[in-house]
Formats: sequence, structure tokens, C-alpha cells
Amino acid sequence: MNQLKRTFFLGAFGVGLTGLLWLLASGKPASVVDAGTGKASGSGETMTWMSIEEAAGKLEKEQRPVLIDLYTTWCGWCKQMDKKTYSNKKVAAYLQEKFYPVKVDAETHATIKWGGRTFQFNPNYRANEFALYLAHGQLEFPTTIIIPPGGEPQAIPGYMEPKELELLVKYFGEGKYGQVSFDQYQRSFKPSW
Repeated sequence: MNQLKRTFFLGAFGVGLTGLLWLLASGKPASVVDAGTGKASGSGETMTWMSIEEAAGKLEKEQRPVLIDLYTTWCGWCKQMDKKTYSNKKVAAYLQEKFYPVKVDAETHATIKWGGRTFQFNPNYRANEFALYLAHGQLEFPTTIIIPPGGEPQAIPGYMEPKELELLVKYFGEGKYGQVSFDQYQRSFKPSW
């Protein structure tokens, strides 16, 4: 998994500096996630997000990976990921079919229950303990977290375009995680987004 994290982090960093300059120069509004509907609006499809409690309930009926978009309300790259990546028609359709997609504000003061544990806001970190658990204490935003069925959270920090996210989500969505090494999967992967 370290190779997976390194690959995505370095790709996101390279895109990040150029994208930051573009974002500052463009002045375009970012997408908004409606707290009532859980939908991200942007340039394409809308992504329907569920709460962590809803995902836990669904896991009792059908095992699937959980994809968590770990964000903050002040994070510009988080808003860009909503606008450019999660609003992409192919991304939204794939995630809705293969994952339980969840959005978690890392700074929420709400109590979160997951896996028999209760997580609270931690004022020392100015973050919810659930965010710290998901990201293994390494808070960066956005961070894409994938929890495979019966597995531990896999955290991939940084902004990702649809084509970068495709490799990652298909590795987990097609059940290859734990069966094939990420390097082997990446060598034979044929992108379609």
C-alpha cells in the first residue's frame, strides 16, 4: 500500500501546484455539497453521498468497499475534487455501483460511531478522532479513504482527477485488493475514463 500511496501522492502534488495557480487565477466558484441531499453539484452528474451510519447499515446487508471523501469546509482542493472528479458522470456511476460513498468533514463536532467504537471531536487536533483514525493521524485534505470489506482504512491523500481516481477505485471495486499486488494491477490496467 505504501507504493500505492506514494504513486497517488506524487501525482497529486504535481497536479496540485499547477492547479492551485489556475484556481487562484480563475476565480470560478467551486461546487457545493448540499448537506440536506448529500449531493455534490458541479459540471457533470451529481454524486449521492450517504452518512457513515447509512454505510454501516448497508454493510450489514451487502459487503462492498466504503469510499470516504475526507474533507474540510475551507479546503479549496476538496471543492475542486467535488466539481471536477465526483461530478464526473463515469466516476459517479462507478462509485454508486461498487462502493458505499460517504463524505466526512474532518472537523465535525458530531459523534461518529463506526466498527463498535465512538469517535468525538478532539480539540487538540481541531479534528474529529474518526478523521485521525481514517488517515492514520496524517491529516491532509482532501484524502480519499477506502475501507475494503473486513479491512482497515487505506488513505490516499491529495486531489485526484477522474483518470487518477479510476485506477485506485477499480483496484478496490473489482476486488483486486488483497488478491493482486497494486504494482501488478497497475501494469495491466487499461483506463477507460
